[in-house]
Parts: sequence; structure tokens; C-alpha cells
Amino acid sequence: MALDLDTDRIHRLLHDGARDKIYPGAVWAVGDSRGTRASGSTGVLDPERPDEPMRSDTVFDVASLTKILAVWSSIGCLVEDGKLQLDAPLGDLWPEVSGHQLAQVTARHLLTHTAGVPLRANLKNLYGTDPQDVRDGVLREALHRPPGEAVEYTDRAALILGYLAEHLSGQRLDALAAERVWRTLGMAQTCFGPLSLEAAARCAPTELDDGTGTHLKGTAHDFSARLLGGVCGIAGAFSVLDDLATFLRYLLDPNQPNASPGFSADWIKESLQIHTGELAPPRGLFWHPAPGTTQEADDIWVHYGFTGTGMWLSPQQDRWAALLTNKLYYSRDREPLTRVRNEFRSLAFA
Repeated sequence: MALDLDTDRIHRLLHDGARDKIYPGAVWAVGDSRGTRASGSTGVLDPERPDEPMRSDTVFDVASLTKILAVWSSIGCLVEDGKLQLDAPLGDLWPEVSGHQLAQVTARHLLTHTAGVPLRANLKNLYGTDPQDVRDGVLREALHRPPGEAVEYTDRAALILGYLAEHLSGQRLDALAAERVWRTLGMAQTCFGPLSLEAAARCAPTELDDGTGTHLKGTAHDFSARLLGGVCGIAGAFSVLDDLATFLRYLLDPNQPNASPGFSADWIKESLQIHTGELAPPRGLFWHPAPGTTQEADDIWVHYGFTGTGMWLSPQQDRWAALLTNKLYYSRDREPLTRVRNEFRSLAFA
């Protein structure tokens, strides 16, 4: 059955967002377990080159979607392999954190943002610029509240889980995600940066880099990712609309032929339910219910990226959606894009 989508309203919404300079351009798609059902693009890749339109194959710095594409999926692989139990204290399976406060935290705490780790990354100021010093500092840092007490979104949760995945797998996070997830799904254009010159040429520029006087393009916007050479759990991945569509489609239909990443249908199902009890805001495992929806009535889950990216998923409705923009080109003001995102979600899941 075809999706009942008002694509004219979606086009108008996203066109108006480009016109109003919420973002230079946007690409979007909505689909189900069988594939993409509708998609489009609007605006320009780069306002300095107004004759070059945003395209469906534009490469985006997906920012915190890295937490899903690389970390959540890799952790799912390690659970599937029997190398990680979500409720095991980290100190029991990770010598690096033994004897430090992080030892009492579990992977489930980190995946639900209830670990009590510090809220700000602040890596360079606290630990310097050497990647090993940063790793040591993050893993030895004191908690700022007891685990399980509150839901507080923090980049450190994904950073720590990325380090954990590297420890348990013996691979760097970029190699692990590529081998166990991206390649097996055919996500050929998803990778950590910095990008090659050829790929960077198709990349949507983000924020102005004070150091060079040019907009970042093919290099991660996230400062922590850049500090750590482009690869970390927080951010740093680049992708294209088709790859996200492939990924989201798999989450709705893990039994499709020729798709066998290392995480299972059980991992997807467990992740897309509330794990935080009465605490607010409610959280699944890195995914969370879309604003303005309820799990019971809508079952729409979302994750966003700071650069202007987002992806939604509803197993109950057999529907997924992705919206990729480079809103950071203009502003860090979140409110205008928040309104667009929420309206897009309501149209995509009408």
C-alpha cells in the first residue's frame, strides 16, 4: 500500500525554510520496510555558489547521528556477539575504568543518558590535545551524580561507549562500524572524516571556521571529533540520504535478504522502548520518542544531529523518515529548525 503523503506540503515546508534562511538547502525521504516512497531536495548546497542546487547525493556531516550509525549499531553487534551485557558494571569488563567512578556505570546507563557523567565534553580544556590523555581523562573523570538518578543528554555517553566498543572489539570505532554495519548494509558513502577532496566537493558546508575564514566542508564540525582526529563516538561521520534510507529500512525489516549487519532484530526491538521508567524525558537506547508524540499512540522514535540532520522511525507504522540540512551554515539558533523538524515529522507520519 502506498504511503498517504502530502508531498506538496513537505516540499513547501522545506522550500520555505531555505527561502527564510533557516538552512541553505535540504534533502529528505520517507519510506517503509520495502524502500523509499517519496523524496526530494530544495535550496542550494552553498550560498556562495547560488547556481549549484542541493542534490539527493549531497554528502552531509551528520553530527550526532554518528551516535546511532556508529555507536548504537556497534554496541548492538557486541551485545549480539555476547561480548557485552548491558547491565554489567563497566568495571567488571574494562580494566581501564576499574578503580574509577565510571566502574559502577553500565552500558544501559550510558545508552539512556542516565549514567551521571559530566554534561559537557570540554575535552581540550580539561585534558589537553593528546588523544590518549583525553581518553584517560574521560574514563577517570568523576561522576556528577549517581547513575540512574536523572536523564541528562550528554555527548560523553557516546564517547565512552565508543571507547568501550574499541576495547571489546579490538578495533577502532571507524573500522568496527564500517566492517560490521556499513559495508554489510551497502552504505558505501558512509564514513568518518576528514573526507577525500572528491567527496568533500559534494559535501554541504557547515559553520564558518574562524581559523581558516571558510566554512567547514568535509571536516567534522564537532570540536571533539576534530580534536580526536575525526573519529569518536560523539560525531564525525558523514553520509548521504540513500545510505540513511538503507539503514532505516533495515531497522524496520531486519530479515530482508542480502543485509546482515552484526546487530539483530532483538537489539532494534529492545532499543525502541522506554528504559527510563518514570524519569523524564523518556529514553530508549539512544533513540527517544519524537517530540509531541507518545509511544503508545504513535511509536515514533528520533535522533537529531547538531548540524541540522534528523531521522525518525516507527515500527508500529512501518515508516521511516530522514531530513538532512546544513542549518549551521547560518546559525546555531535551534528554534527555527525545531519548528521545521516537528512539522516535517507530522507530515511524514500523518
